[in-house]
Amino acid sequence: MFVTKQRLEKMKRVLEKRQKDLQVFSDNITNPHNFSAVLRTCDAVGVMNLYYRYLGEGELINEEITMGSHKWVIFQEVKNIERFFSEKKKEGFQIVATYLSEGSVHFREIDYTKPTLIVVGNEIHGVDPEILKYADKQIIIPMYGMAQSLNVSVATGVILYEAQRQREEKGMYDKPSLSEEEVQQILKKWTTEDLIRHKMKESAVRHIKK
Repeated sequence: MFVTKQRLEKMKRVLEKRQKDLQVFSDNITNPHNFSAVLRTCDAVGVMNLYYRYLGEGELINEEITMGSHKWVIFQEVKNIERFFSEKKKEGFQIVATYLSEGSVHFREIDYTKPTLIVVGNEIHGVDPEILKYADKQIIIPMYGMAQSLNVSVATGVILYEAQRQREEKGMYDKPSLSEEEVQQILKKWTTEDLIRHKMKESAVRHIKK
């Protein structure tokens, strides 16, 4: 077996910190650098699920940016917007979207210890009105400079680390949110992919030597 005992234990420790009910939805982030940075931050704060809608072309993952974190976050493309957000509502998620409007509130006013889906938008157009209608709250990050917005990956990081702070204070990282069955399913997937990557690397080395 390629996966060492130490690596397996690390995977388990990571899964014990994963926050099943803190999720992110990327609405048509088209720059691979930005999307990959969002994904990397999701991994860092313990987000298990990153959903996205992508209306562009080409690859969204830049492995130089993700530094391997794309292997540890479940990222899933959403085709049916109405069904997706309706299901999240039924699951009890509050939907929080980054958007500047008269009704927007400071991002720290949100209680992120509740089941929360954070929606971030396209680099130029932001979150599409088609999706904004599902938001329970629209949030802003205060700006005191000439620029009126942050890079989307930076903004996502700021919000996620506020969510992490609140959840840490409440002790939510001290107890697993994933069931034992879920942990075993994910471990099986992770260890299988690890083994496949190792075999591919061995094959490539043998090919070069020939």
